[in-house]
Amino acid sequence: MARLIFVNLPVTDLAKSISFYEAVGAVKNPQFSDDTAACMVFSETIHAMLLTHDKFRQFTTKPIVDAKSSAEVLLCLSADSRAEVDAQVEKAVAAGGSPDPTPVQDYGFMFGRSYEDPDGHIWEIMWMDLEAAKAAMAQGNG
Repeated sequence: MARLIFVNLPVTDLAKSISFYEAVGAVKNPQFSDDTAACMVFSETIHAMLLTHDKFRQFTTKPIVDAKSSAEVLLCLSADSRAEVDAQVEKAVAAGGSPDPTPVQDYGFMFGRSYEDPDGHIWEIMWMDLEAAKAAMAQGNG
């Protein structure tokens, strides 16, 4: 069985966050969602658990950081093309996210952009031409 990842994110407005993540292509799994949490499925192996602050506090005694003012983590999803990278960021912006909180990365064989969700969590979207990347690394350019 493939390993699964469940990224747990504290959110201030669960309904708004669900709408945002649906707008960028995630699908809500009602089996693991209620009025305190929503399981948003990006793929068979990648899930984001959106948790109200009260629910998130059940899993840790550490303070919840304000992701709009402090970096907590950078999440990265792969894309199949440069165009898909741009399209994903455009979807996020249209849904209320902020574009490019981290520098755009363009190395020819690799292209990446990012967006912040309404709570400030940073998602990077990255495309890479694996063959070109291998060639660049072999030449000492990577």
